[in-house]
Amino acid sequence: MMIRQEAPADVDAIRAVHGAAFARTAEPGTTPVEAGLVDALRSDPGWIPALSLVAVDDTGAIAGHVVCTRGWVASVPVLGLGPLGVLPRYQGRGIGSALMHAVLGAADALEEPLVALLGEPAYYRRFGFRPASGYGIGAPVPAWGEYFQVRALSAYQAALRGDFTYATPFNEV
Repeated sequence: MMIRQEAPADVDAIRAVHGAAFARTAEPGTTPVEAGLVDALRSDPGWIPALSLVAVDDTGAIAGHVVCTRGWVASVPVLGLGPLGVLPRYQGRGIGSALMHAVLGAADALEEPLVALLGEPAYYRRFGFRPASGYGIGAPVPAWGEYFQVRALSAYQAALRGDFTYATPFNEV
């Protein structure tokens, strides 16, 4: 498995990855919102091409995808992570973990202060994510509670506090 930056030819495969990865959470007969979210994010000013990564199998097929886009804590630029998806036949093989480590490393190299996400604490804790409230960062939806988490990176400053805002397409899901 190799992890690389998304290429223009990967768009359809990335949509298919998220469609399959999130199919169980969608209403029967509908396309998961995550499949279209990445397309909408690509058109947003918050899109950061260097932080849209794919995992490619030995045949060159896309097996997984992760993306971080521009978010804000108060007026400070930070990152929002998501979606992260892996084709069902590849799940449980460490591809999601490899994508997470790669995107966090890339974000840190770009000197981003933190990454925020909405997700299962038991899964994301292993990557250093903690409840955002412990950092003084408010969730876009307060009811998200401990599911809204952040991962501080090397450029993080403890004075960074306030409410988090995702890139605009997240508000349209």
